Amino acid sequence: MSFRKLLLAGAAGLALATGAGGVAFSQTPDPAAATTIAPPVEVRRTEGLIPTQEYRLANGLRVILHIDRSDPVAAVVLAARVGSAREEPGRTGFAHLFEHLFFLDSENLGPGGLDRMSARIGGSGANGSTSFDITDYLQTVPNDALEKMIWAEADKLGYFINTVTDAVLAKEKQVVKNEKRQSVDNRPYGHTYGVILEAMFPEGHPYSWPVIGSLDDLDAAMLEDVQSFYRRWYTPNNSTLVIAGDIDPDQTIAWVQRYFGEIPQGVEAAAPAAQPAGLTATRRLMHEDNYATLPQLTLAFPTVERGHPDEAALDVLFTLLTDGRDAPLNQVLVDELQLTDEVSGFHQSQQIAGFALLQTTAFDGVDLDRVEAGIRDALARFEAEGVDPAALARVQTQAEAGFYTSLGSVLGKGAALARYDLYGTTADADLAALRALTPADILRVYRTYVKDRPHVATSFTPRGQTALALEGSEVAEVVIEPIVQGAEAPVDPGAEQASYERTPSSFDRTVEPPYGPAPMITPPAIWTAELGNGLDVSGIENRELPVVSFELSVDGGRLFDDPERPGAANLLARMMTRGTRNRTAAELENAFKALGAEVTVQAGDERFLVRGTTLSRNLTATLDLVEEMLFEPRWDAGELALAKAAVTAQIQAQRAQPTAVAARLYDVLAYGEDHILSRSPLGEAAAVEALTMADLQAMLANWTPSSARFRVVGDVDRVAAVAALDGLATRWSDREVEVPVWPRPARPDQARVYLFDVPGAAQSVLNFGYPSLTRDDPDFYAATVMNYRLGGGGFASRLTQQLREGQGYTYGVGTSFSAGRTFGDFNLQTSVRSNVTLEAATLARDILRDYAATFTEEDLEVTRSALSKSRARAFETAGAKLGVLQAIGDFGLPVDYLARESAIIDGLTVEQVRRMAEARLDTDALIYVVVGDAATQGPRLEALGYGAPVPANDLVE
Repeated sequence: MSFRKLLLAGAAGLALATGAGGVAFSQTPDPAAATTIAPPVEVRRTEGLIPTQEYRLANGLRVILHIDRSDPVAAVVLAARVGSAREEPGRTGFAHLFEHLFFLDSENLGPGGLDRMSARIGGSGANGSTSFDITDYLQTVPNDALEKMIWAEADKLGYFINTVTDAVLAKEKQVVKNEKRQSVDNRPYGHTYGVILEAMFPEGHPYSWPVIGSLDDLDAAMLEDVQSFYRRWYTPNNSTLVIAGDIDPDQTIAWVQRYFGEIPQGVEAAAPAAQPAGLTATRRLMHEDNYATLPQLTLAFPTVERGHPDEAALDVLFTLLTDGRDAPLNQVLVDELQLTDEVSGFHQSQQIAGFALLQTTAFDGVDLDRVEAGIRDALARFEAEGVDPAALARVQTQAEAGFYTSLGSVLGKGAALARYDLYGTTADADLAALRALTPADILRVYRTYVKDRPHVATSFTPRGQTALALEGSEVAEVVIEPIVQGAEAPVDPGAEQASYERTPSSFDRTVEPPYGPAPMITPPAIWTAELGNGLDVSGIENRELPVVSFELSVDGGRLFDDPERPGAANLLARMMTRGTRNRTAAELENAFKALGAEVTVQAGDERFLVRGTTLSRNLTATLDLVEEMLFEPRWDAGELALAKAAVTAQIQAQRAQPTAVAARLYDVLAYGEDHILSRSPLGEAAAVEALTMADLQAMLANWTPSSARFRVVGDVDRVAAVAALDGLATRWSDREVEVPVWPRPARPDQARVYLFDVPGAAQSVLNFGYPSLTRDDPDFYAATVMNYRLGGGGFASRLTQQLREGQGYTYGVGTSFSAGRTFGDFNLQTSVRSNVTLEAATLARDILRDYAATFTEEDLEVTRSALSKSRARAFETAGAKLGVLQAIGDFGLPVDYLARESAIIDGLTVEQVRRMAEARLDTDALIYVVVGDAATQGPRLEALGYGAPVPANDLVE
């Protein structure tokens, strides 16, 4: 269903060398298991976009190896061919539940052993995802730890289920409930997907329920149900193991044979046959959404399963209908009728069926019948005008560029290979199908699957505005779990572990494998240049993929905004991509697409960023268009009106997003009413409306090369990159510009609790923090290291281990020192179930308060090992390499800052960490922001000890 979200994984303490306490077992290997096991059979070798070696073990496990020597890392992906489609009505949510359970315990790693090991070895953090058809478990590790990961993954299939107890199951049900509240119940339009699935597919169809399942089903699930599901589906012959990276294939397959080879195969599971939705009539459903502030219309059409001959054409159809300014739905709904600022669409084929969505969030008060009529008119126009061959070619080029970008990491390649194996397709076949498409193919699938075809139409309206729903809509059945104080039994984190006989093995699996040879970690080589106009240029050459990523960073950003009329910086960023003197917005967008390029402009707190990716062969042409954007903006009045309408709608939408409200409220309280950073980055509705074109032109005039940096990463060398910037060097004249200086706010003198009321909220959003270090502060990196075991290390952190794993209060929690060159903050952020708001806030506060006194030598060793060993994968992606250049260029760090940070890690002592924690973690000065149900939680929060919560709804727009 969704990734674990937290990037780094771990838990307190070092990995156990032997089994966990409370478990009965014999160390003597089982003689019956010592019989000779047939060696792996090499099935085939493939070339093409992702070359592979494929094997099959005697027990049916499919093994796919891919060699990538670009970085000393390896990705391990274990994919079980089981998702929600393998469940049964009344027993839903099991596949997603196992995505969680597999990270908790196993016979040989012990409780939390996978996460503990991941932290020690510098892994990316054990992660997972669940869909209708597949559940995969993913991690990237330094290649010296590859054998350790293969050992750990084998426990999932052969040495796991005995460790799941009633107590473990009860706690993880609470975590899943929190995920469902966070992703579905507690956000606008969160129930849309579930309503569509239930309406589109007949009762009992494997896709008729959401992947996360029914919480009633999970509540009713007994331990025996869970064990039975595991033994049926999590078997070697129903799984694929993908290992990609800098590996020795012969040694790797030998390790796979050692750790996976003796696991018994299970019952063979035939690949399910295609099972179309069979929708015979259009269904209209509506829901009065407690969180929505704007009406949203979604149209969902049944389509085809993965691998069907029409799949590629349907993918392109929904791109052509919605992607870009000249897409027919945008032309009609955005430009002509001005009912919305955007229409989105996508097609999704799964193993046995598929569907496509058209979706738009309308402006305030717009009747969705008008939107539906506009969609019909746009579709009719599309059919009448046909498919422009040039537009089709642009989509094909964009898809090629996007494909290469998705392969920018070994984990991306590994996850893709696992899915290709499930669906019986390949990357080469997908690209070939895409390239072979003709305009006639697109029109044919439109008439077959969309025109006048039965579909599901959902109208989600704000509370009290049901009149905006499509005429003739029936009320959808939406189940929202009631939050009752004390309804859940408390989780007992100290519950006794299971006693069981160990699963037999031919060797002692409790012994963790050794490290291999230490990887050679070489920081990327950085080249620099200075253009004639003073623009600093830096780059990192990487020939792995035929793509280039770049950034132009210009000092200022929101610092140029007027606090009385905020929002100009954001509005300027929007206008920069809306045409040039000689190109309309649509023409500029299409010019980029034809090059396989994507370019965006963002207004950050301290700088503007022009970001782009493109096929390396088209870098010069792409930068020529960027130059045109900068020096020949269109300044079209109609585009400005559309941009203002879009920003106003976004401002209104954010008012109903609890996490966005919490962030806004924190900024107001931390920075004070006179500071520009206390304003919303979007501005305020009235101020945005009052901004003029002259305001934006004046702000753009503040862009100057001497306060800017250009950086580029990818398939281009210094000479070619500088040559591609020739136009920027000659046309951009330098001038003196003074970036406004705003005061750095101080840490508050005393703590206060501020409560923003969301009546009936299923969760409370907690955002605790105060202003803190800047990025170039000498203590910043040391503070980040200190924070690893507190809340920055994902599953290695105390906050996660206690709030999520120990108590089941939350789906995710973390702390961070986030900083720019001028400002910085320390924050703790989480969402917790509403009826434990006080308990979660108190526990989080106490963990912060006690951290300095309780930090141990063991904590330091885990931190040092995790951060040092993770350097092997620190520079793998284009984004990571750009981050290195950004740290040097934008934040003023020395060129050798990476070596200095390594020295900080190596030299830290427990006493230094404790002093840092005492200095940087002051719970009695925190700003405690809570967004939740004031009626039930407000009186309870007074027990936190900082007085009655201050009502905060009037503090933000």
